[in-house]
Amino acid sequence: MENQLTQKAKSFFDLHHSDSMLILPNIWEPVGALLLQEIGYKAVATASAAMAFTNGVLDGEKITLDELIPQIAKIAKSVEIPVSVDFESGFAENNEQLAKNIEALIDIGVVGINIEDSDKKNHSLISAEKQISKIKTIKEVAQKREIPFFINARTDIYIYKKEKSPESKLKESIERGLAYKEAGADCFYPIVMKNLEDIQATVESLKMPVNILTLPGIPDLQTLEDIGVARVSLGPSLLKYAVKAMKSLAEQLQNKKGLEEITQNPITSDYLEALLMKVQ
Repeated sequence: MENQLTQKAKSFFDLHHSDSMLILPNIWEPVGALLLQEIGYKAVATASAAMAFTNGVLDGEKITLDELIPQIAKIAKSVEIPVSVDFESGFAENNEQLAKNIEALIDIGVVGINIEDSDKKNHSLISAEKQISKIKTIKEVAQKREIPFFINARTDIYIYKKEKSPESKLKESIERGLAYKEAGADCFYPIVMKNLEDIQATVESLKMPVNILTLPGIPDLQTLEDIGVARVSLGPSLLKYAVKAMKSLAEQLQNKKGLEEITQNPITSDYLEALLMKVQ
């Protein structure tokens, strides 16, 4: 009989191969995960930037793994649906350390990750060969643990090769996508790609799930689904939206306004306690 984690991992895989595009409003703590589960989301994913910002540090593996793992564990423990983690570049100097880190994520109930092909220290793109090696390492750990651990292979070409022509960036992105797929990646994430034709060419060329980030200028969600995009992530946008609401209310209160925003808020303490009671 399959264990619960294996079932969650298979469910997460299936969500990327259904008729409906998977939309993930990335969260950073248990209440957000419970809220999404409560309103019907079938999976949750973290955002590295949101996790970092809410700990008072910048994104880019500035939060330590010792700080991150316990927080992810709380999220994974809080919900019954699959949890995927934005794991940046893997928090590792080598593949041996990466393997240990993946073991740690599986141990706390995580079923998938985003893994980037960039060097956080040097702020540069790493070679495709090095990223392929990392993907294979993750797959080896997953096979050893008999968990179909989901790899969302992110490429940062559109971040670090801005000076290149659109045609050059698309070509290299697709080449990396195909190589990552061959290495064992389950999904390809060309972050900050937003041109409709580029996205469509990527989906058609790779014939695997493709993940798009919500950014100004991307096609609307229905169009993305129509051209075959399997997954849309919000990154830190949900946190930004929450901070926008906090800022707006705080500014109103400075002018002796906004009381009704507090007293008429449908998200009450009882509502939050009811969410949390499910994991007590």
